[in-house]
Amino acid sequence: MGLFRKLEVSHSEGLTYSETFLQNEDLLPVPEEKRTWGVWNFVAFWIADSFNINTWMIVSSMVQLGLSWWQAWVCVWIGYGIVAPFIVANARPGAIFHVTFPIVARTSFGLWGSLWCVFNRGVMACIWYGVQASIGGSCVLVMLRAMWPSVNNIPNHMPESSGTTTRDFMCFFLFWLISLPAIWFPMHKIRHLFTLKAIVAPIAGITFFIWCVVKAHGVGPVVHQPATLHGSELGWAMVSSIMSCISNMATLVTNAPDFASRARYPSAAGLPQLISVPLGFSLVSFFGVIVSSSSQAIYGEAIWSPIDLLGMFLDGNPSSATRFGVWFIAASFIIAQLGTNISANSISAGCDLTALFPRFINIRRGGYIAAIVGLCMLPWNLLKSSNSFASYLSAYSVFLSSIAGVMITDYYVIHKGHYNLKDLYQARKDGWYWYTYGINFRAYAAYIAGILINVVGFAGATGRDVPLAATRIYEMSFFTGFGVSALIYWSLNMLFPVRGVEQCKRYEEVDVSGVDSDSAAEYQKDADSDKKSVASAAVRSVNSNA
Repeated sequence: MGLFRKLEVSHSEGLTYSETFLQNEDLLPVPEEKRTWGVWNFVAFWIADSFNINTWMIVSSMVQLGLSWWQAWVCVWIGYGIVAPFIVANARPGAIFHVTFPIVARTSFGLWGSLWCVFNRGVMACIWYGVQASIGGSCVLVMLRAMWPSVNNIPNHMPESSGTTTRDFMCFFLFWLISLPAIWFPMHKIRHLFTLKAIVAPIAGITFFIWCVVKAHGVGPVVHQPATLHGSELGWAMVSSIMSCISNMATLVTNAPDFASRARYPSAAGLPQLISVPLGFSLVSFFGVIVSSSSQAIYGEAIWSPIDLLGMFLDGNPSSATRFGVWFIAASFIIAQLGTNISANSISAGCDLTALFPRFINIRRGGYIAAIVGLCMLPWNLLKSSNSFASYLSAYSVFLSSIAGVMITDYYVIHKGHYNLKDLYQARKDGWYWYTYGINFRAYAAYIAGILINVVGFAGATGRDVPLAATRIYEMSFFTGFGVSALIYWSLNMLFPVRGVEQCKRYEEVDVSGVDSDSAAEYQKDADSDKKSVASAAVRSVNSNA
């Protein structure tokens, strides 16, 4: 028992047994002194998140599908332009009440029902942490080659069954190791890493862009390559490309409240995200397609991976200037991959694991657990079977879009912005979020319905013969999953109203736990002017009674 006590994280004294499973310091509403994210922090965050190897290469699959480069780029603009409002919509409760995704999920799925949603997102974050670290390892290899070319000739002592080599594992482990200090910093301070990345990564991208265009004496032949598809085939290829952009963001749509909970004022998590998401991802993908097109003029084939292209610059006997340029760009990509892994995976996994085991895990410990899982899962083997891995990720976006459909519908349509913060941390049978033994079966019925509509189409994606209509439904899986789950959830709430809904007659973002009407109106007025959160008094109340 003494050992378990030492392993416990910081939490309030006098909690009941059930309350130790519902709260700790990182799950409670964020106190005012830790709400440090302003407008430019959210802009820097999305610039940082968009600048990574995957975004750089996103147009490649669309061009290989048969689209011209400009049609593919239009798909990127449309896809990320569509997904941005979903991010802002789901971030809103986090920005208003300063709570993270696991707590927001409790409002719709129930105190205990939310754990499955949190587990889903946590597993995804751990897997992606390992995958992004593996890609970061390839950046480390190029940077080391630029300094010491002999690194490329390190003899292999790893067995073939490991799926890697001594050289590649060393580079992966170095990236994994340099990521560990970044996990230590709390969420309200890690914003400085994103600011650094938002400065360094674009400079490197522009440098790489100009270097390749000058080296190729132009932008290359890919930009002059016409589409090979026409008519309905072209239309559905563009729809599929747009949906791939949206599906890539399904995880960030779901856990949007995590970072929004640190917003100084609600609007900081609104318009800045709405603009910077499509802008950041579209510009990075533009750099990627022009650099790849230039590479075809230089080497006779389009090199879509920027790391592979930088590695080719080092082949032969490169000049000192070339080696320095490759070193700078590779080092910048390392920072880019590090920032992406922290923003999209480490912190998300930390928040989720905290909610699963709040007595023993906080966000920092959860981040380190994700790092350990990312190391142990041998992520390089996943990347080798890219087709099956891509199918798995596409299927997982269906699960997450159904969760988001329930959460957004609950906040804006069912409860109309009303929260009962105290009931989110107490397992009271008369609480708003107790539902049926802590599980909201309306939410689960909607969630399952959002998945089922895409099941046949997913079977087709794995190679089975299915009707064309099922394939088309699955190609739009984010919208079908989100739309069906939202519609079913609304319908079931109309048939079987939940507790407390009678207090939600009109849309008003206010905490109703122990706040009288005059105070609520005052808080709402303050929130509208962005001077303070409507949850400020309730935060103090929850903290004092926790």
